[in-house]
Amino acid sequence: MRRQLLFVLALLIEGGFLSAQTLPDRRETLKVLIKVNDYFMKKYADYTRPSYVGKFRPSNIWTRGVYYEGLMALHTIYPRSDYYDYAYDWADFHKWGLRGGNTTRNADDHCCGQAYIELYKISPESDKIKNIKATMDMLVNTPQVNDWTWIDAIQMGMPIFAQLGKLIGEQKYYDKMWQMYSCSRNSIGGGLFNQKEGLWWRDANFVPPYKEPNGKNCFWSRGNGWVYTALTRVLNEIPANESHRKEYVTDFMAMSKALKACQREDGFWNVSLHDESNYGGKEASGTSLFVYGMAWGVRNGLLDKQEYLPVIIKAWNALVKECVHPNGFLGYVQGSGKEPKDSQPVTYKSVPDFEDYGVGCFLLAGTEIYKLD
Repeated sequence: MRRQLLFVLALLIEGGFLSAQTLPDRRETLKVLIKVNDYFMKKYADYTRPSYVGKFRPSNIWTRGVYYEGLMALHTIYPRSDYYDYAYDWADFHKWGLRGGNTTRNADDHCCGQAYIELYKISPESDKIKNIKATMDMLVNTPQVNDWTWIDAIQMGMPIFAQLGKLIGEQKYYDKMWQMYSCSRNSIGGGLFNQKEGLWWRDANFVPPYKEPNGKNCFWSRGNGWVYTALTRVLNEIPANESHRKEYVTDFMAMSKALKACQREDGFWNVSLHDESNYGGKEASGTSLFVYGMAWGVRNGLLDKQEYLPVIIKAWNALVKECVHPNGFLGYVQGSGKEPKDSQPVTYKSVPDFEDYGVGCFLLAGTEIYKLD
């Protein structure tokens, strides 16, 4: 009998079952987060420098905003002073402002406001949120609700409404957030959320009759990651009795189920969630965002730990083992775009056109992994 038990145990270990169930060591998780972030901060020490990809863009655009979301998350578990200084000095250089000023309706311009608000929470000074609040108030006080025509925008702008609603205590931010989210979900392109499949079309150009080469719907990994992250960040902020919390939870749960079903055997997700033949392969940014959301869901009791923890750990272990270079560079990050074919090939050594958001996604994921117990 003892020999049989040992044999079964050996098979489980060989098959990775037990290792997939074991939480990563917190010290090792923090170590890899520090390494990846230190690489980025060293390479981009001049936070004032604009990026140049076809044209110059200031360093407070969405790509850098996502990075600072990750950095501020890392700061919550490891509050190094240089992390705070790097974020504060960046925001202060931009005068806590937005590309396009306070009348911009472009969510890509709003994204930096998420970090501004987190910095305000650490040291409340009105100048830090004056501009982002003015911009969100402009959205609240105008009738348009159809600004988020592409699903990336949901992550760039939606959590700010939740942050301000909690910070200021005014329902108007929650109401406008729901109106804009609902428009993207149910109206734009006939509704960008496929409720039957639990996933999102990137924009109206990808709804049927558009199909992937294998004949299935086109669900882009990182695009769905943006929505999943937005829901995570919103649910983390809004009160339990917020009038639309139930709908956000329902969508989060539907996405979780759909994402779990299409995880690759190696732990990653393909850039095309339902067509591995269309530029299939490992991809770090979407995978990181799914880890972030699922880990948060388990930690907050929305997702069943026994069911989802193996998915999460398998994905995180794959990211750490396959993507992180010895010097902290993050491989397998798809560059900017809107569909599987963009910024290909995605490889271990390929450098994306913007490195910042991939690092931000990884930091968000790792911070939630660190918090699991």
